[in-house]
Amino acid sequence: MYSDTSVKKPTRPITLSKLQRMKQDGEKFTCLTCYDATFTHAMNQAGVETILVGDSLGMVVQGQDSTLPVSIDDMCYHTAAVKRGNSHAFILTDMPFMSYSSPNQALDNAAKLMQAGANMVKLEGGSWLADTVRLLSERGIPVCSHLGLTPQAVHKLGGYKVQGQDQAAADLILKESLELVEAGADILLYECIPAALGKILTDAISAPVIGIGAGADTDGQVLVMHDMLGINIGRPARFVKNFLTNGRTIEQAFSAYVEEVKNGSFPASEHTFDA
Repeated sequence: MYSDTSVKKPTRPITLSKLQRMKQDGEKFTCLTCYDATFTHAMNQAGVETILVGDSLGMVVQGQDSTLPVSIDDMCYHTAAVKRGNSHAFILTDMPFMSYSSPNQALDNAAKLMQAGANMVKLEGGSWLADTVRLLSERGIPVCSHLGLTPQAVHKLGGYKVQGQDQAAADLILKESLELVEAGADILLYECIPAALGKILTDAISAPVIGIGAGADTDGQVLVMHDMLGINIGRPARFVKNFLTNGRTIEQAFSAYVEEVKNGSFPASEHTFDA
């Protein structure tokens, strides 16, 4: 039977300042997607530091074929549910497709998410979002910038493909990342990029970096909850690992994920991409 006694569970609420200190101290932190109060409570018990209320709910909860149909009302509803079940985790919430096409629209919708219980909002995109990030930051709304594979742009990208594989593309991701941090982004999240690029970005950026399919060197790791419990529909992505094995309960699966991220055994090489 799995034992998670080596994992020190947070006893105080996780704040942005705490995540920044963890980066400075070289301590890994964990993130999982969540959409309701019950799973939030289980993640709290397992020591998960950050929870992402992801627009992935469009696929894993609503049964959509992409994240695009998700609305701001959907995100507010699920954020409020997560907030009610939460004791200490830092809550990030996705701003859904076309909810931040202009800075003022982003400000209005981000305010709704913060009032619903988010501690931070996440936006997909690069330099074109600098003015939006700056406005939100100036108004006291923490921002996570999501680069690399951005699922809301799946049709523009031509599918779910690894990004930043050639030097020009990698350089552009770094350039845009630095611009977003200068504009006020507090956390950077990278999806589906080569592991070597994930390390370069993490070392170059002062803000905490979360990765999903971005290698083992990012400050934090995130997975979709359904994926890491092995109940994903269809073939799992390369970066996914099923933690609900070996007779574990769901809470023990969450604890195993926390332990493996913190001790560096997840993600392993089979969960990462080469350039």
